[in-house]
Amino acid sequence: QVQLVESGGGLVQPGGSLILSCAASGFFPMRWYRQAPGKERELVASISDIGGSTSYADSVKGRFTISRDDAKNTVYLQMTRLKVEDTAMYYCNEPVHNAWGQGTPVTVSW
Repeated sequence: QVQLVESGGGLVQPGGSLILSCAASGFFPMRWYRQAPGKERELVASISDIGGSTSYADSVKGRFTISRDDAKNTVYLQMTRLKVEDTAMYYCNEPVHNAWGQGTPVTVSW
């Protein structure tokens, strides 16, 4: 069973930055999703296992960067120039086994 543990969420002012981490129990392609209150879950970014190719939602392109440290089986989501509309619960996902982490909250507010 694949286990995912997220960390790094918190409260940040608009324009600020946060780095989310997702520790996995193996080596897999990985995704970050987010879900804001009253909205559907949205795919934010993904990274492949081989080659590390990445893709992003248009809403975060140029501001967020997904990366991985394979020695640590950890995936990161570096978020910069955060906006109020980035406020959501962020989830790590391993799509091969459809594994999900518990989520980490990000609040962007004054």
